[in-house]
Amino acid sequence: MFYYLAQQILHASAHTPWAKPLSASRLFLYITFRTAGAAVTALVLSWWLAPRVIRWLRQLRFGQEYVDIAAASGGMTERGAKKIGTPTMGGILIVLALNLTTLLWAQLNPLVLLALFSVVVLCGLGFYDDYAKIIHQTGGGATSGVKLWVQSALALFIALYLWLQPATTQLISDIMVPFYKRPVATGASLTGLLLTVLAIVGSSNAVNLTDGMDGLAIGCTLIVSFVFVVLTYAAGNLKAASYLQIPYVPGAGELTVFCAAMIGAGLGFLWYNCHPAEVFMGDTGSLALGGALGITAVLIHQPFLLVIAGGVFVMEALSVILQTGWFRLTRLRYGTGRRLFLMAPIHHHFEKKGWTESQVVTRFYILGVLCAVVALSTLKIR
Repeated sequence: MFYYLAQQILHASAHTPWAKPLSASRLFLYITFRTAGAAVTALVLSWWLAPRVIRWLRQLRFGQEYVDIAAASGGMTERGAKKIGTPTMGGILIVLALNLTTLLWAQLNPLVLLALFSVVVLCGLGFYDDYAKIIHQTGGGATSGVKLWVQSALALFIALYLWLQPATTQLISDIMVPFYKRPVATGASLTGLLLTVLAIVGSSNAVNLTDGMDGLAIGCTLIVSFVFVVLTYAAGNLKAASYLQIPYVPGAGELTVFCAAMIGAGLGFLWYNCHPAEVFMGDTGSLALGGALGITAVLIHQPFLLVIAGGVFVMEALSVILQTGWFRLTRLRYGTGRRLFLMAPIHHHFEKKGWTESQVVTRFYILGVLCAVVALSTLKIR
């Protein structure tokens, strides 16, 4: 909105006495200025909305009135009991601040609209899941099948849309991997479609699995978002993309505004989600944020780079896959299921080993920063 308003002001004032006084509105045409504006706006908006959203959730009794499944199955009922009554569905706050800020500061194009659309759909899916948990007070929520089908349908729609549009078909048909300058495969449309679906669905679920401690998921999301601020700006700038020898994606620069808005909204939410949390994001936020990271990686032609930048999320998801797979395999082979970890996702494993919640979160932040540095290093190591 600000971009188009600035254009109108500059056009209307051209060749008039007002041209010079209003020339400062040119700032709104620059992505860097709008990126900074989006981050600050989303942060302030999140701060302003948070107390009101938290109060609204409490009035509706949209709180966690049960010990969650992870805490109960892991024998950590005391920790789980302390969280009873804390409002959930706080992801509404993040999504509102993110979407409103992006609409205010971004120059809208198909890439930005796809990102916003995916956030809204996944937020709706997460809201349905959280609402089901609250109504039944069991922590069960929507079935994994329902969530997977909706996520896959959304991801496939995005993949097909990108593939069928001449301007974006290479995002699907050409396969890019980190540390290589050129595509490792061209014309591999089926592979690209599959990778796109896996990136979006996998990222959405990985962030969801990470959301088990105060500030953990949102903090790690912020770290990855900082990486994507750099990557989206580079991918959308022809000179920067040519210099760094990464794929140039016209219009991707506006995703920098989207990522900055996600950082601002996330920081504002973390203010209230840090230990001890006053509100939880719930699946309403975790599914949407994970999907946002996945779609952003796809739109800048770097789905594999998300695996590096989001190393903490990958570790969390792998711990669940390995734990579940090993338990089923050993149950079939020996009659009794065995565990690789004390508990999965892996942040609960370390909690069972005696780490405090704050220690786990802080140390995972450090791992997240390390993964972010490695991901950014791929811009030069090619």
